[in-house]
Amino acid sequence: MIIRITLIISFAVHLVLLLAFQRAFPLIEVQEELRTYRVTLVRPPVEELERFYTETNLAPFRPDEEAPPLEDEHTISLDTEDKQYVSYARLIKERIMHQWIYPPEARDNLVEGDLMAVFSLDPGGHMLGVGVTRTSGHEILDREAVRAISSAAPFPPLPEHIRVKRLHVKAAFDYRLTARKGAAEETPDLE
Repeated sequence: MIIRITLIISFAVHLVLLLAFQRAFPLIEVQEELRTYRVTLVRPPVEELERFYTETNLAPFRPDEEAPPLEDEHTISLDTEDKQYVSYARLIKERIMHQWIYPPEARDNLVEGDLMAVFSLDPGGHMLGVGVTRTSGHEILDREAVRAISSAAPFPPLPEHIRVKRLHVKAAFDYRLTARKGAAEETPDLE
């Protein structure tokens, strides 16, 4: 009988101590919401960009009056599979992803959309221009994508094996909200 009482008291004391330590040193850490990004870069011929600018009555960005010859420009996407550009595109994508957020105002108002932005770099990695070529239909999302690209600049200089005077980079941004446990969860996606 004494052994049973002693075991019950010991069990109760250990349980109280365990609960006290759990409150002081929680085993479950609070984690940030998971942000998912997907980046896809498309390398269209430069003629398609020129056609886009003429169809939409927009002039392509030209920082100087003399445009370099066509062979001195290349267009890539962030998910390019071209071996010449893969590692450099990955560096650019990582820098943009560190800057890019889902705008709180857009998230609070359940605003979703996807857009395409194009920006140009010189050999030193300095941005020559940035613009939205396909809008999401929501200025707040378009503005955030341009802000993220601008904040990530300047980018690392082009590797020596990439010999172009201007590198155009296409980046697709996808803003989606999904429902989970009754709450909206942001899942912006960069392609």
